Amino acid sequence: MTGTIARAAAAMLDGISLDTVGPRRIGRLAAYDGLMLEATGFPVPVGSNARVIDADGHAALAEVVGFRGNRTLLMALDADAPHGAGARVEPDKRSGAVDVGQALLGRVMDALGSPLDGLGPISTNERWPLAGKRGNPLDRARVTEPFDMGVRAINALLTAGVGQRIAIAAGSGVGKSVLMGQMIAGADADVIVVGLVGERSREVSDFLATKLSGHARAKSVVVAVPADHPPLLRLRAAMRATAIAEYFRSLGKRVLLLIDSLTRVAHAQREIGLSLGEPPTMKGYPPSALGLIPRLIERAGVDAHSHGSITAIYTVLADGDDTDDPIVDTARAIVDGHIILSRSLAEQGVFPAIDIGKSLSRVMNDIIAPEHLQAAQIFRRLWSVYEENRDLILMGAYRAGSDPIVDVAIARHDQILEFISQGQTEHVDYASAVEAVIAGFGG
Repeated sequence: MTGTIARAAAAMLDGISLDTVGPRRIGRLAAYDGLMLEATGFPVPVGSNARVIDADGHAALAEVVGFRGNRTLLMALDADAPHGAGARVEPDKRSGAVDVGQALLGRVMDALGSPLDGLGPISTNERWPLAGKRGNPLDRARVTEPFDMGVRAINALLTAGVGQRIAIAAGSGVGKSVLMGQMIAGADADVIVVGLVGERSREVSDFLATKLSGHARAKSVVVAVPADHPPLLRLRAAMRATAIAEYFRSLGKRVLLLIDSLTRVAHAQREIGLSLGEPPTMKGYPPSALGLIPRLIERAGVDAHSHGSITAIYTVLADGDDTDDPIVDTARAIVDGHIILSRSLAEQGVFPAIDIGKSLSRVMNDIIAPEHLQAAQIFRRLWSVYEENRDLILMGAYRAGSDPIVDVAIARHDQILEFISQGQTEHVDYASAVEAVIAGFGG
């Protein structure tokens, strides 16, 4: 019996047949990654869930991601599922919505909402769209109130606002996760939602034990999907975390949303896009990977109706410390502010290693007092002047007295570095940070 006849017979006996995208092998799927599947006779919309039931009765979840001719393309949510040619595909009753409710607080779950903390099932009675609710742009209120981050350099020099979206960009090992932990410990928020996407499994446990302990744990929700999970689950983790944050915002809560990292989310979408045949563009990223970033970020902000807010922080991995990486550049263009971490400062033992000259808060001027703004501008000017003349200063080519501003920048450089330095467990509230910058650099 030829492969075509065998496939037709399997379709009649078992329901809907499966093939892989790519080369075919008789008797089994020819997909070495076990992710992309083709189904015939399964006309359901993109985004629908499905169950693939194999000959041994094993049922694995999949999601419809596209079409090719009269065949439906699905991506498996279980990379190790034992799919076989001729397996039956059934619609799954679970729609594109997530379970939400107060019972989520203090819990850790995966991208499908299953608990990971061993505390039993999560009892919820409400639903929220996974992709969010499309609204009117005028439903987003202005950012008018400072948000206390508990970090002196951010509170004083890069003041964040309630409902602001911020990107933290840096290379690997420069301190993004440490800075996130400081923000969580010091943030003035009713609810904290954390999406750990594409990180090492060890870092998930470490994050929960060291950066999300004490009182912060009781008001937090964590969605964690490590790097070894399929790309669709990594993408869903970021969307689920954002949907949960939107739900609590609709209740009028002040929510802090942290996604670590936005780059891993874009990598997941890149894998999906390339599997579907999208052409790679900048540095191998297909259009859908870059288009995903604004769709995700724009869901945060202040709700003009409920008066709740989502202050969102997204970490962005700059490959090779390249701050012009497509993901960094796309994120920086859509967020309301960005914090650039410097490897040079980290190597000097300055933590958090924030490069004040390259960092910016676009809402700062609208939410702080004039004397605070003046002191912050003086600080930034001294920082920039020193960085512009760094080579001359280090070579000894600069002669004291040549420029009064450079002289002041040199004399106060140690004070500047001391100001932005802060211990990992130290908390500096907004009022104290503003008082310190005015006292040290005002006038």
